[in-house]
Amino acid sequence: MEMFGLQHIWNCIMQYEAMLRSPYFPVLFSITVYLSFCLPFVVLDALSPRVPLIRRYKLQQKTNVSWTMIWSCLALSLYNHAVYIFPLSVLHWYWRPVNYTAMAPGVLRVVWDLAACLLLFDFQYFVWHLLHHKVPWLYRTFHKVHHKYTSTFALATEHSGAWETLSLGFFAAVNPMLLGVHPMTEMLFHMLNMWLSVEDHCGYDLPWATHRLVPFGLYGGAPHHDVHHQKFKSNYAPYFTHWDKLFGTLHSE
Repeated sequence: MEMFGLQHIWNCIMQYEAMLRSPYFPVLFSITVYLSFCLPFVVLDALSPRVPLIRRYKLQQKTNVSWTMIWSCLALSLYNHAVYIFPLSVLHWYWRPVNYTAMAPGVLRVVWDLAACLLLFDFQYFVWHLLHHKVPWLYRTFHKVHHKYTSTFALATEHSGAWETLSLGFFAAVNPMLLGVHPMTEMLFHMLNMWLSVEDHCGYDLPWATHRLVPFGLYGGAPHHDVHHQKFKSNYAPYFTHWDKLFGTLHSE
C-alpha cells in the first residue's frame, strides 16, 4: 500500500476533511471535475476548423462546434447542477454523512471496487437507455433533450433534462454506497465515470483513447457512442460492449 503512495495521498486529502464534509463539496467537486475534463476538448473544437492535424481525428469531419452550442450546453449543465444536483447532494449529505477512515484502501481493492462500480453503472445505464429509446413516451418526454446534437462534443455530455440528470446521477451516487467502497475509491469512481462519459461524447477518435487501450473490442468509446447519436437505435451501453452484443444492438457504423 505504501509502495504505491495511497496512504500518503489519503493523508493529504484528509487534511481537508472539513471541506470534504461540507454540503457544498459534492456539487463543486462535480462541476469542477466535469469542466476540467471538457476544457481540453473545447480547445480542440476551437482549433479543429483551422488545424488539419486536429481535424483528422474528428469522427464527423464535416461538422464544427460553434460557440453558441458550447455556451448553450454549459448554461444547461450549470442550471442542472444549481437547481437539481445541489439540493439533492445536500439531502444526501444530511441523510448519509460520509465515514472518513484514517486508513487508505489497498491498491488491488481500489481496482476491484472501481471495476465493480463501473460495470454496475454500465448495466444500469444500458437498461435505462434501452427503455428510453424503446418506449416512445419516455424518449419524447425525457431523453430527446440529450439527442439535440447528432454530432457529439464534450460539453454535450450533460446536455439533458431534469429526469435524466437525476436518475443517472442517482445510479452513480448510490452504487459506491451499495458496494461499500472506501471514500477515496468513491471519489476516484466519480472522476473516472465523468472522464469516460466526457470522452464518449468528445467527438474525436484519438490514438490514446480508452477504446484503443482496452483490448478485444470490449470497450466502445467515442466512435461507439457517436454512432448512437447519429442512428439512435444501437449502442445503448455507455462504455462496454458486452450488453449491446448480447442484445444484438451493437453497430460500428
